[in-house]
Amino acid sequence: MKKLLLAGVLIVGAQQAALAGAAQATAAPLPAAFDKAATTYEVPRDLLVALGYAETHLDDHDGQPSAMNGFGVMHLVSNPSSHTLEEAAKITSLTAAKLKTDDASNVLGGAAVLRAKADKLGLTAAERKDPAKWYEAVAAYGGAANETTARVYADAVYEVLADGVNTAGVKAAAKVVEPDRGKYDSDPRTLAATTDYPGALWAAASSSNYAVSNRPTDEKIDRIIIHVTQGSYAGSISWFQNPAAKVSAHYVVRSSDGQITQMVREKNRAFHAGVSSYNHRSVGIEHEGFINDASWFTDQMYRSSAALTKNIADRYGIPKDRSHIIGHVEVPGSDHTDPGSHWDWTKYMSYVGGGSGGGTNPYTAEKVCGDGYKVIDSQALGTAGTVYLLYNSDNANNCVATIKKTSLGKASATSAFLQVAGKTKVTDSGSFTYYAGPVRAAADNKCVTWGGSVGTSTYTSPPEHCG
Repeated sequence: MKKLLLAGVLIVGAQQAALAGAAQATAAPLPAAFDKAATTYEVPRDLLVALGYAETHLDDHDGQPSAMNGFGVMHLVSNPSSHTLEEAAKITSLTAAKLKTDDASNVLGGAAVLRAKADKLGLTAAERKDPAKWYEAVAAYGGAANETTARVYADAVYEVLADGVNTAGVKAAAKVVEPDRGKYDSDPRTLAATTDYPGALWAAASSSNYAVSNRPTDEKIDRIIIHVTQGSYAGSISWFQNPAAKVSAHYVVRSSDGQITQMVREKNRAFHAGVSSYNHRSVGIEHEGFINDASWFTDQMYRSSAALTKNIADRYGIPKDRSHIIGHVEVPGSDHTDPGSHWDWTKYMSYVGGGSGGGTNPYTAEKVCGDGYKVIDSQALGTAGTVYLLYNSDNANNCVATIKKTSLGKASATSAFLQVAGKTKVTDSGSFTYYAGPVRAAADNKCVTWGGSVGTSTYTSPPEHCG
């Protein structure tokens, strides 16, 4: 075996190569993973990268599942309608646990599944070298509920391929490919007459995932709830079409260009809020992406969604403020955290055109009270502001904050108070520019009286929330 003398030390050539390979893998594990997976399963490397980017922006999300129970960079899924995780495990002989948490294994599994889809379609060795021939295999990888959604999924991948990728150390040059769409050659998507919002595409959710209603005749619509899908646009549409999901939203908004698909008529109750009373009173808008990755929240998405929200608010007379346009995290009793800290409420509300007398308040009750506090009650102070009662289950503390809606940035009379049964009332009052508070107090198993004011508008609650 050949030996090399390096810095006075004899190193076996094979060992040196192994060490160099290990160093390269350590320096750039994800690029190396795509190279290896593409070679192993004879999949066009840049197409594989584009598929991963369309699914996750090449973010493994620390092994946590998406809303569709998909894992890793390649979004290997295990749910009633798609079993790419199990398929990858069978082909690669890797465990599901390793496929979920190890990037290199996940990419290898994704390539294996994509190749299996191509084999099922009968792609020859020559055809496998042409990215255009993989369109139907890509569509099959997405596990869509129908051909319409499968085309949405595959088109997204080829759009990424045309734009190129440069993220997480992985690069793929922009490559415009005219795909051979096969059975997906005709685009069945239309601007359906059934949409409530002009310009929205229509893709009906499964009837198992919403309740037929007669809103606003029977029930008032007075809230718009902002969600993040924790998954891709096409994947979320497909999931809402799956009867096993038991969830849906009225609208889904795409990250790249703000395209909107309506899935439930506004008169019907989508199952999106996680709290029945808020399903009855709200319209839900899902946004493609993951809450821990700001790259999904494009300006196109913000503008498109804000135009939708403004349209809904105008039609139902919903005030364009943060008391009525809320995040899923702000639904009382919800255990969700979307849209998350990367969602730019100030930008979004400026596009909606909300607020009066000074634009949009950059502060929320949660920001004022701090980490761990969630809104459990609120009361509008006319049009001048809203006073909120929050609770932190970690320390059994309540918090009250009054958030102004008018005279923003200008000092004006504002107050917030909280009184725990048997204790002294605590008040924060003065001339404030955006809010009063926070007023915090331990109130475990004690009734509280709370309230606040902005200008001449005041509120004082009865003793309540005694649990």
